[in-house]
Amino acid sequence: MAEKKSLLKRLWRVFRSPSKVAVGVVLVFGFFGGVIFWGGFNTALEVTNTEQFCIGCHEMQDNVYQEYRDTIHYANRSGVRASCPDCHVPHEWTHKIVRKIAASKEVWGKITGIIDTPEKFEAHRRHMAEREWQRMKETDSRECRNCHNFDYMDFSVQGSRAAGAHSTSLASGEKTCIDCHKGIAHQLPNMRGVEGF
Repeated sequence: MAEKKSLLKRLWRVFRSPSKVAVGVVLVFGFFGGVIFWGGFNTALEVTNTEQFCIGCHEMQDNVYQEYRDTIHYANRSGVRASCPDCHVPHEWTHKIVRKIAASKEVWGKITGIIDTPEKFEAHRRHMAEREWQRMKETDSRECRNCHNFDYMDFSVQGSRAAGAHSTSLASGEKTCIDCHKGIAHQLPNMRGVEGF
């Protein structure tokens, strides 16, 4: 009985005042565990931020990707190409995480088959487009501005209508890119009732 009490007392002392070695071991494991977690997290984030990932499901491959391939954002004289994440995922880390969390509901759509046929996709096209337009409007078309910087626009080489809109409505903040450039990379849904159409 005395041995058990002695053993318990020694264990209690060890747990109450851990040795420097134990603290060091915990810190080292914690550090390396954190590095491995962070590396894995960022790797997963980057893998899900590629065009190949975006078109990995047939809903995107067969619908919006085919439309996008016929646009200036896919192929143009300068060879600069904007892929899915360039337009749909913010570059800044904090905004990117928020967008990834919000986009996770798209997984639910995949699981439940909401848009798994061309007919279902077309039936939901307007809703999906409006949701994306609203998101872009709320962020002042942040993803557009990653490539298209207002400060460097040369109005003299733009058409008169574009130069007029850019130098007034866009410059004043009254409008943002998505207000005028809906359907720039994808087919438009039925636009009945949409402002400007």
